[in-house]
This record gives sequence, C-alpha cells and structure tokens, in this order.
Amino acid sequence: METIRGNQACGDSGGADAAHLSLVDTRLETKGDRLTCSVETTLDIIGARWKVLILHELLQGVRRFNELHRALIGITQKMLTQQLRELEQDGIVHREVYQQVPPKVEYSLTELGCTLEPILDAMHHWGVTYQAERVKQLQQRQEQQQQQQG
Repeated sequence: METIRGNQACGDSGGADAAHLSLVDTRLETKGDRLTCSVETTLDIIGARWKVLILHELLQGVRRFNELHRALIGITQKMLTQQLRELEQDGIVHREVYQQVPPKVEYSLTELGCTLEPILDAMHHWGVTYQAERVKQLQQRQEQQQQQQG
C-alpha cells in the first residue's frame, strides 16, 4: 500500500507541522484506485457514533471512566472502552493511570485532541441550524395541508 506524504493528495497547501504530518501520513493511503483525503481521515478518527460525544464531554475537562459512562446514556462499557482506546491510539485522548488502590484512571484531550474543538463547534452550529430549518419546513407543510383541507 502506497503512502502519500502530507495533505497534498487532497489539495491542501501543507502548512501542518511535523507532529501532525506523522499522524496524517499513516492515514493517507491508496484505497483501490483512489486516494483518501483529509475529510475522510477526520471521519475515520471521529466519525463513529460515540466518539464525537466522548470528545464533547472531554472538552468540558478531565473525566474518569464512570463519569463518561454516566454522561453518555445508552453506551455500553465495552463500547466506551473500545472508543476511548481508538481515540488514544489516534493521539486524540490521553489516558492517565494513577498507581493506587483502587486504581484511578482519568481521560483528557491531548493538545491535538483540543484542535477538534472548532470542528465540533461547527457541527453543533450546523445541527442547530438544520433542526430549526426542518421545524420551519414541517410547519409550512402542516399549514399547507390545513389550507388544502379547509
């Protein structure tokens, strides 16, 4: 499998520093007849259902496993563990283990993980805008149906 250096495969000008490039380099590979791009890389890292919600919680500050589990209603312990491990492997989440009894483990965002904040903010803003637009469209349809019936 051929690796492409930097973000040039997607037309980015390259201005990322060496630490960011090393993560990107491992992800920009050929998939069949096409190259992956930066958006696909981002989705690969944060695109799973629970990852964005985990990141949202960690943007609020350091969290222990059970705090995350309680905050993310519906996630299983197995899924939370898996998602945290993947985020840790991708350099987005830091796992701090304290040598004490009982063991204490805390999760926080790395410096790289903190750079996702504007992306999550943009996703939140888009979601709010989308929901408002959908409500407006549904109200308009209801009004039209009422006018047609009346």
